[in-house]
Amino acid sequence: MKKLILMALFSSAVFAKVNVATTYQYLGEVVKAIGADEVKVDILANPKLDPHFIVPKPSYIGKLRREDLLIINGGQLEIGWLPPLLKSANNEKINAGADGFVDVSRVVHMIDKPKSVSRAYGDIHPDGNPHFATDIHNIIPIAKLIARKLESIDAEHKAVYESNLKKFVTKYKALIHSLSQQMKSCKVHKVVQYHELFNYALHANGIKSVGNLEPLPGISPSSKHTLMLINLMKKENIKTILQDVYHEKKTAKFIADKTGAKISIVPHDVGATRQANTLENFYKSIAKQLCH
Repeated sequence: MKKLILMALFSSAVFAKVNVATTYQYLGEVVKAIGADEVKVDILANPKLDPHFIVPKPSYIGKLRREDLLIINGGQLEIGWLPPLLKSANNEKINAGADGFVDVSRVVHMIDKPKSVSRAYGDIHPDGNPHFATDIHNIIPIAKLIARKLESIDAEHKAVYESNLKKFVTKYKALIHSLSQQMKSCKVHKVVQYHELFNYALHANGIKSVGNLEPLPGISPSSKHTLMLINLMKKENIKTILQDVYHEKKTAKFIADKTGAKISIVPHDVGATRQANTLENFYKSIAKQLCH
């Protein structure tokens, strides 16, 4: 009996995986690519829902209690839902500041930082726009950070993580080049969007967002603002509306009917749309929809 118990303990130690939780799907895909068979990944947020307001489920607490590593987007994108979960999970390994806590926003150059913070300006992010995942140029530094963290907590498989990171970087450098060439033929130079979800991708490709369907971040469209936006689009001949999957679509349809613009459904995360079913296809889909 003792021999069987020892064998079972030895077997579990040999095949133990690093338990990793990520707040969003795109981060989970990076972890899977770098960690492969050495990690077990739990992804918290549903990519079809608003990333700002994920409903904390009791099952998330159980997952967070057993994690070795927690990887978040940061930029205060999770501020409305993650802190209560971490408090309830009471897992010292993954609390903010611990070795098992990773905020990927720290390797990204954040844009759209407000000069001042006030509720009068809507639901703004003091650290800047947190939706940097839509720009493919940010995924390599994020992958490098994740690989370094996996190596630090699981040194035994450092060679695996290094090898997988090298493959990842080679693949995404090629994809960045391919999509950059594709975007050069894009005839879309100005767009409007519902929420400022796609500013990083737009900025990277020289496309200007001239307005939002929201009068202020997090504030639903008003009739006055919608009419103003219609007049602006007609004046500047803007024919593309970028719509995400989780906001209402009636306003975009109304504006499109009045201006002759096309509505382009753009994913904000892997899995947000059927076409964006992998990390690679997520970026391909963004490129395609920006030039819709």
